[in-house]
Amino acid sequence: MLAYSAYGTCDPTAFYGYVKLNGVAVWQASWCGKYPAVTGVTIMLVDPFSCKIQDSRNFDTYASSTDAKELSNYLRQAKGSSAIVAVTADEPARKLYNALSTLQELGVDVSDLQLRGSFAFVAQKGHPSKTVIHKVLTEEESARSPAHLRVAITGRRIKHIVRTFMVSR
Repeated sequence: MLAYSAYGTCDPTAFYGYVKLNGVAVWQASWCGKYPAVTGVTIMLVDPFSCKIQDSRNFDTYASSTDAKELSNYLRQAKGSSAIVAVTADEPARKLYNALSTLQELGVDVSDLQLRGSFAFVAQKGHPSKTVIHKVLTEEESARSPAHLRVAITGRRIKHIVRTFMVSR
């Protein structure tokens, strides 16, 4: 998975994000590109056995503190058997404060994220020690190498995790 941040310029090849399951793109977004422009945090609930998306929602935490509250509620209501996959686009941090404590319960501390930083994570509710997260704190760092992960999930829990940081643009 690859997050992205937008920086005011319109370069469709530079600002692109995706989530792939078994090598197939299930979510793609871009700034001024051929995919929809998305802002904030996108959450996907994935069945760890079939590797299929059970549900997916975007929360515009750049523009709306209400969306951050809805993100918090959504995560609290997620079933413990689902893998929670999250990726950010454009700007997630501006109004994320209403979701920070719920994210921390999952093992995701992004309280230090700055404007146009980026993050991506895979978690299972109730097992914060299994959470894999990559966060890039600043706009400048995200411009060079936004948050990205490669994770393998086996069975009911996140047992085996391959963590490789590579940017595929």
